[in-house]
Amino acid sequence: MTALDPAIPESAGPESADPARVDRSDLQRRTVRTLIAAQVVGGVGMGSALTVGGLLAEDLSGSKSWSGVATTAITLGAALFALPMSRAATRYGRRFALTAGWAVAAIAAGGVILAAVLGWFPLLIAALLVFGAGTAANLQSRYAATDLADDAGRARALSVVVWSTTVGAVLGPNLNEPGAVVGRALGLPELAGPFLFSIASFAGAGIILWVALRPDPLLVARADLGDRVPPRAGLRGAFAVIRRAPRALLGLATVAFGHVVMVSVMAMTPVHMKDHGTALTLVGLTISLHIAGMYALSPVVGWAADRFGRIPVILGGQLVLLLAVFTAGTSGHSTWRTMVGLVLLGLGWSCCLVAGSALLAESVPAGERPGVQGVSDLLMNLAGAAGGAVSGSVLGMAGYGGLNLVAGLLTAPVLCVAAGFALGRGRRRTA
Repeated sequence: MTALDPAIPESAGPESADPARVDRSDLQRRTVRTLIAAQVVGGVGMGSALTVGGLLAEDLSGSKSWSGVATTAITLGAALFALPMSRAATRYGRRFALTAGWAVAAIAAGGVILAAVLGWFPLLIAALLVFGAGTAANLQSRYAATDLADDAGRARALSVVVWSTTVGAVLGPNLNEPGAVVGRALGLPELAGPFLFSIASFAGAGIILWVALRPDPLLVARADLGDRVPPRAGLRGAFAVIRRAPRALLGLATVAFGHVVMVSVMAMTPVHMKDHGTALTLVGLTISLHIAGMYALSPVVGWAADRFGRIPVILGGQLVLLLAVFTAGTSGHSTWRTMVGLVLLGLGWSCCLVAGSALLAESVPAGERPGVQGVSDLLMNLAGAAGGAVSGSVLGMAGYGGLNLVAGLLTAPVLCVAAGFALGRGRRRTA
């Protein structure tokens, strides 16, 4: 295998030129360690910025009604960059695509600071859209962990990378005050200060990936399979691949529907709790516990998906989501029931993300994976943005219980299809 082999673009670099000499198991371990390090470093900047983005939007717009647009802009930005990053991975490998994503996000963080200095709200929204490239890189990193994984360890590899996001989610928000201090020292608005940490952490994540993610796991995986046919490009080609693979369609639906259920309920829970007179400290604790439910147990979910299969964990995830919306939706004035419901909501989301992503990755050819995975992240982020946008109206019309009921109904498509796959497999075993 040479650098001119069609399976490995010459532009990928010499580190990918001879995959035949690579120890696959050793490369997989190094790949996962590199991805974890990049997720931890980059996640700190993401967590720090997300907590002050809404405050900065409110400050520049002069209206509380615009505060929620910051998170929406980042989510839509992640959707916007999902396909370009997947195309870059197809052509040049994961190393180039992920590094580029973090680099673009670092530049966007600088744009946010500039918007704060100029007091220009439209520039802030534009910068936050581009800032979503960091979220896109964060999400697509989980797929890089599956490129060289075997069936017995694919979900665990993916889940460990997902788990590493916990560090940034917990540590990042605690840097807001130090960021404000640094911002004041440099003559910047206080709310712009945390984005200085975003620039540093995103640049650090990109450097880690560029230096250490070699040989490129995706290019090596494609070479292993003798994949010499140029993968289909574009949205239409990716959907064509998905239509030919029913299990891939189930994986994609699991990730997207699980995300919309989680976002729609989570986004309105603080409003519900505040309306019932819950102290802000308890509201914050509830959301923290929810985040812990999303990420802290993901390695356990990955182990279960490898041990018992993707579809049983997907089914289990739907049942956990139903239990979550029932518990939260009937909580009334009970703070502890709301907390339990939100923890279960996070755990159900984790089952959907880990098992659904693993099923999607293994259901399509290696050369087609980046495009299909880009579509998955595109739909996931669009679903989340839609859920967050609509949830407020549903809460106003039907109350918190009604919102949870609607969210519970959204589990039906995945539940029915996954049950059909499970029953069909059971019949084949008994035949």
